[in-house]
Amino acid sequence: MSVELGVLVSIGSILIAALGVLIAYLTYQSKRNTSTKNDTKESAELKAGLDYISKGVDAIRIDLKANEKQINHLSERVTRVEESSKQAHKRIDNISPDKG
Repeated sequence: MSVELGVLVSIGSILIAALGVLIAYLTYQSKRNTSTKNDTKESAELKAGLDYISKGVDAIRIDLKANEKQINHLSERVTRVEESSKQAHKRIDNISPDKG
């Protein structure tokens, strides 16, 4: 009888070990799927953030180009005004009776 009891205990141990391995494997698979989903979600959020930043940088570049054009235009106008004022001062100096 003790041999049969030993065999039953051995078979029970093997079944319990197999059940433990099965539970561990299923837990691993579940965590791996959850981890993959979380990684995918984080990756999507990161990509969306980078796209948002990229669009912002593009908008800043467009604004910068517009500002550069405005500055160039104003620079040309200032140059013309300075030339005009020099000519006006020369004419005023020639008209003025006091030459200092």
